[in-house]
Amino acid sequence: MARFFEPEEIGDSILTERVSVIGFGNQGHAHALNLRDSGASVKVGLPEGARRRPAALESGFEVLTTEEAVAGASLVMVCAPDKAIPQAYRESIEPHLQPGAALLFCHGYHVHFGTVPLPTGVDVGLVAPSGPGVSLRDLYARGMGMPCLVAVAQDATGTAWNRVTSYAAAIGCGRAAIIESTFQEETETDLFGEQAVLVGGLMTFIRAGYETLVKAGYQPEVAYFECVHQVAMLAGMIQRNGIGGMLAGISDTAGYGALVAQSRLDTTLLRGGMQDLLSDVRSGRFHREWQSQIRAGTPKLQDGIAEELASDLQQVGDELRARMPFLRN
Repeated sequence: MARFFEPEEIGDSILTERVSVIGFGNQGHAHALNLRDSGASVKVGLPEGARRRPAALESGFEVLTTEEAVAGASLVMVCAPDKAIPQAYRESIEPHLQPGAALLFCHGYHVHFGTVPLPTGVDVGLVAPSGPGVSLRDLYARGMGMPCLVAVAQDATGTAWNRVTSYAAAIGCGRAAIIESTFQEETETDLFGEQAVLVGGLMTFIRAGYETLVKAGYQPEVAYFECVHQVAMLAGMIQRNGIGGMLAGISDTAGYGALVAQSRLDTTLLRGGMQDLLSDVRSGRFHREWQSQIRAGTPKLQDGIAEELASDLQQVGDELRARMPFLRN
């Protein structure tokens, strides 16, 4: 069973740290803002000329170069984009870490796969919120929190767990759940979840359902509402009440139909495909392919984004979303 850190186990050591958040994008902006609102001393580290520098300055942070931010910090949280981390670590982070500092990551990817080697004499930990930074910030601002996984890869000072859990609580995760994990577990489950369910799986099921209805002669707009628009509502019900609670909360017809469909769609082929995805993640095959794509300029990703943006499904959705401006709030 998972270990949950209870409030009485978590100290406020974060308030004595000199914290530098490296990056001010999806995760970095939320971490920095939440930490500051919790009373921590926070600076932001970004390369000269970085696109997010104006946003960090407008938010009232002292913005330093990455090297300066690391050199002056007792705790460094790396929230830079995944593909930029190896070079940033080699050139701007590792050479400037202070002995006894804590080096934290918001995703275990590079430490687990060894593209970021563990520095000597430094605590290395993980604080991985279970969602995007915009949600992490929004929940904190509303007095709530987002669950997170925490881990320690290296406890050089004997206080690494205290530092990791205190940091997690300060970004609001203590209001929800702080769960002990490992760099390996966080990385492999995160990659698999993104590919098989949350992004890859959802994209595949949405497109298959939409195209099935359109090819059968139904209006694209109606197909969109049935297969895309309602996903957020059902996902919200599952998040709040679980799958059983969702089934109990929808119509009997929809619930019975879901069980019939599950028996037809949940095939050995589907399970086999998921097992293949997990195997590629655990063996490092996905990591090697992705690193090769990065070196080539991510052509497959860019082509995929362009193809989706030009698709009929995207165009129909854009027209319908234009009629619902509240979706942009």
